[in-house]
Amino acid sequence: MSLFRDDGIVLRTQKLGEADRIITLLTRNHGRVRAVARGVRRTKSKFGARLEPFSHVDVQFFARGSELVGRGLPLCTQSETIAPYGGGIVTDYARYTAGTAMLETAERFTDNEGEPAVQQYLLLVGGLRTLARGEHAPHLILDAFLLRSLAVNGYAPSFEDCAKCGMHGPNRFFSVAGGGVICGDCRVPGSVVPSAEAIGLLSALLTGDWETADASEPRHVREGSGLVSAYLHWHLERGLRSLRYVEKN
Repeated sequence: MSLFRDDGIVLRTQKLGEADRIITLLTRNHGRVRAVARGVRRTKSKFGARLEPFSHVDVQFFARGSELVGRGLPLCTQSETIAPYGGGIVTDYARYTAGTAMLETAERFTDNEGEPAVQQYLLLVGGLRTLARGEHAPHLILDAFLLRSLAVNGYAPSFEDCAKCGMHGPNRFFSVAGGGVICGDCRVPGSVVPSAEAIGLLSALLTGDWETADASEPRHVREGSGLVSAYLHWHLERGLRSLRYVEKN
């Protein structure tokens, strides 16, 4: 029997029996972890209130053996709130739907339980913090998170030089399968010709140029979001269920 302590973001919860839940977290040191939280569905459980989606928590686990992730699910025996991001997210529909898509994305990019994914974890913490504070439009925060999640997992799209031959940009065509913008010589079937403003917006979101992103026109935001969604779908091999509910202004 071993005790483990880590901090993480609650991604989702599932009912178990009459009073328990299975909690899925993305942790700093152990990647994605599923654990059983006993009695958290009881009305008077303060423990359960800390283990809701979007919560940033410091958690203690009790596991059999020397590894946190093994044959059986560990027990979540203690939790302390680091930051209750849910309070600034769940009361606003646009923030809630964007945040839900962020949680689903983080879970999809961390398929192997117990395998550290520090960059994805830090990206999610920063994204939820920004979303909860309302620092930028929710759909822009979401698209920035999706692009950066793709990047930290090795799928960064190119928005300037040709993704195939490296020809210096700007380049006109965009190919989901090709890895971003491509030149005329590398153009493949299915390529599209997005506006320069939409490509500029996506580049700004990827690099953190919020001044440019915040000043973008709604039509370019919608166009850019469509490219992000298609690119993410291609690399995940299926879309996110939660994306269909996200509001795009």
